[in-house]
Amino acid sequence: MASQRYPLRINVGFFYNLPVGSFRDIHFEPQDIHLPPDLDLKNFAGMVHISRTPQGLLCEGKFEGVQHSECVRCLEPFDLQLNIEFDEVFGYKTQNFTESGLYVPEDGNVDFGPVVREYMITDNPIKPLCKPDCAGLCIICGENLNLSTCEHQARIQVE
Repeated sequence: MASQRYPLRINVGFFYNLPVGSFRDIHFEPQDIHLPPDLDLKNFAGMVHISRTPQGLLCEGKFEGVQHSECVRCLEPFDLQLNIEFDEVFGYKTQNFTESGLYVPEDGNVDFGPVVREYMITDNPIKPLCKPDCAGLCIICGENLNLSTCEHQARIQVE
């Protein structure tokens, strides 16, 4: 099914001779995965529902994974849960159909890695927080206010 080097590459060549409306569900078991060049995910899992259309293959995907991140307020590392869904059409080369430029290669092997990476990057917040009510750092001494209150914060609260 999928190789170790390209864990999201699936052979879909058999769809070419199937009637319009044929479909398959491809499941990806939880694993740690690297999506080149810079995205590493833990507990990555999901599925792709592939349907044959007159123009090509409609691929509806749902994936989830955990990315190691750093909170922008307290600078502590934490695991960020990412969840994506996408609908993309991979057109056949003989037809000029897709605006996205996604086509089924002649060898029939579609690599969902770049598509999943793009959606995961988009789901990644600009300012990741370890928790919604993160108190951050003291602006004077740099103490993590989630763990303790420093003397500067105690003075500000009294005044």
